[in-house]
Amino acid sequence: MPKIELMKLLILVGPLVGGLIGYIISHYFRKHSDKRKLDEASRNAERLIESAKRKGEREKQKIVLAGKEQIYSEKEKIETEVREHRETLAKTENRLNQREANVNKKSDMMVAREKKVAEREKSLDLRADELARQAESVEEDKQEQQRKLQQISGYSREEAKKELFRSLEKEARYDAAVLIKEIKDEATATATKEAKRIITNAIERCAGSHSAETTVSVVQLPDEKLKGKIIGREGKNIRAFEEATGVQLVVDDTPEAVLISAFDPIRREVARVALQELITSSRIVPDRIEAVVVKANVQMEEQILKAGEGATKELGIKNMNKKLVQLLGRLKYRSSYGQNVLNHSIEVAFLTYAMAKQLRIDARFAKRAGLLHDIGKAVDRGVEGTHTEIGVKIAQSFNENPMVLNAIAAHHEDVPATSLISVLVSAADAISGARPGARRESLEGYIKRLEKLEGLSESFDGVDKAFAIKAGREIRVMVENDKVDDAHAMVLASDIAKKIEAEAEYPGKIKVTVIREFRSVEHAR
Repeated sequence: MPKIELMKLLILVGPLVGGLIGYIISHYFRKHSDKRKLDEASRNAERLIESAKRKGEREKQKIVLAGKEQIYSEKEKIETEVREHRETLAKTENRLNQREANVNKKSDMMVAREKKVAEREKSLDLRADELARQAESVEEDKQEQQRKLQQISGYSREEAKKELFRSLEKEARYDAAVLIKEIKDEATATATKEAKRIITNAIERCAGSHSAETTVSVVQLPDEKLKGKIIGREGKNIRAFEEATGVQLVVDDTPEAVLISAFDPIRREVARVALQELITSSRIVPDRIEAVVVKANVQMEEQILKAGEGATKELGIKNMNKKLVQLLGRLKYRSSYGQNVLNHSIEVAFLTYAMAKQLRIDARFAKRAGLLHDIGKAVDRGVEGTHTEIGVKIAQSFNENPMVLNAIAAHHEDVPATSLISVLVSAADAISGARPGARRESLEGYIKRLEKLEGLSESFDGVDKAFAIKAGREIRVMVENDKVDDAHAMVLASDIAKKIEAEAEYPGKIKVTVIREFRSVEHAR
């Protein structure tokens, strides 16, 4: 082949061969690179899978642990509940067993009681038969005696009846005369008692000037010069004060003190409060006096309401009208024989409540009746009638229970008691008023009573000295050891007690104690 054609052929084929060789080389390298990437990707995938497996194992372990903890907690809770339930069941079982034992015991007691009742009924039946036979025998004896009496006396049955009636008529006339005398005596005694009660009530409500110890308040002055201000020019201030308060001011020679005199304790307290405020401010003029007295009256009404509310709260009494509570508060400034009426009413309420509880009757009404029994004394000085009548009207106006109304009306036996609560209130009122120290007596009368008790005790032979102690509720008698022996001491105590009963007047009872002391003395030299 010529060279030129060979060259042309090479020129034509060369690029093709080169391209083929280049494609083969590039394909080899591309294939090698893809394999390397594939291997790298495979390794990465294996690492990711391994990491995921490890992470999954950790999460699995966490979940398993959490599950175990929850299972353990639930198991512990269930065991606690089961244990408590078992304990409750055990207690219930014990109670049921105890109840069953009590029921069995009661059943046995009932059986025994029924047996006793049956035996008693049988015995009563026998007794009834025996009594019937005895009655028949007595009737026969009676008829036989009547026949014998007729034979002996010679009277027929009708004649004997007439004679008996004549005899009974004479006896009845005599008994009637005795009864009439007793009724007259009782009426006289009742009239005397009622007269004393009316007089006492009048004295209590309208005491005179001799009762200064319960009608005078003392106001201390920081300076003696204030007395001039209180009197004022030409007495204007003191007149204005007395007109505004309704009290009497006593500005005498008592150093640094002014006396307020008034029987009404509320007016007296208003005057005291007003005067103290005037003294504190040192501005004492008629216009200011009126303003201060008005303010003191408002304060007094608040104090009265507060006292009433305190009483109801102390006793646990609810649903009481506010006006009635205020009337109760006024009793704080009312006294009867020196005894504070509000304190007395609270004490009566407690006593009535305690007795009602013991008797198992309605203690709530008993307590309420006890508190309100003297409510009439809150206004009795300005209203006609006794404090019981006034109290009933007040309680009626506030729609109090009929048992409470009767307790108020009957606590001095003015009307019959219609319920047991009324009787209890009357008893509690007597207890509160008669207990030692509740009501005061005059100092002179008190001393005379003690001296008389000591004198009666010392009048017996062998008594050395007698001492009245505990406000006259006990007499201690010292006897001479050589004149009174132990046996004589017992007799002496009885004799002294009897003499005191016969000759002395005293509330309650008096204890007589005879003391015989033996002393043996020797000296060491």
